Amino acid sequence: MKNITGRLPGAKTAPAPAIQCWIPPGIQNDAGLIIFPGGGYGHLAEHEGPAYAEHFSRRGVACFVVNYRLGSDGFRHPAMLEDALAAIFTVRESAAKFGLDPRKIGVMGSSAGGHLAAHALVAWPKYKSEISLRPDFGILCYPVITSHGEFSHRGSTANLAGNNPSPALLDEVSCERHVTQNTPPCFIWHTAEDRGVPVENSLMFASALRKHGVPFELHIYAKGGHGLGLKAPFAWAQDCLRWLKENAGSV
Repeated sequence: MKNITGRLPGAKTAPAPAIQCWIPPGIQNDAGLIIFPGGGYGHLAEHEGPAYAEHFSRRGVACFVVNYRLGSDGFRHPAMLEDALAAIFTVRESAAKFGLDPRKIGVMGSSAGGHLAAHALVAWPKYKSEISLRPDFGILCYPVITSHGEFSHRGSTANLAGNNPSPALLDEVSCERHVTQNTPPCFIWHTAEDRGVPVENSLMFASALRKHGVPFELHIYAKGGHGLGLKAPFAWAQDCLRWLKENAGSV
């Protein structure tokens, strides 16, 4: 495992996220997976960050876990988004050093980390950069997507946007509202029983991808609560590796 520091030239909040790297030996022109742990924008869940990296790196995928800024430390949007884009910039800039193909750099996140991954998927055009900030694919695990209405996750929204966000700010951080035909392809999974982040979040995002002709694969599992990670009683990670091979030429 190595450590690097992210950077995003010209960012409003001068991000410098810490990035932990898991690089399998012998990779060449392979895909890189940038991972944002969940935790409601209040903490970073170990089982949705390093645990994922150890699992996927053992299967030949280079992984980068991002320690992004949190609402519990007083940060608000756009700090988190800029940390995510800084990680994409840094990993893509360093692709040759890590044995990666810079055209195969994707993002992955769970719960609030899934929101951050989805936000990077849809909001990258807002920043100008000499190195592309567009992820090449996204993996969203029981993601927070919307900040509006009955299916929003209030804790994540408060940590991200404050206690009294304006309607315009809620629109800005509701990822389903910003999907375009340029949004990257996605692998998404959720459970129908999730009471923490309702399954409608994934359905909303998939529907927006469908509307704009963006390829995606969506798995809705009947049983299981929120925050399962790799302890889920179904083979989502195996399906994800198969999807990665088909869509990013990885593993």
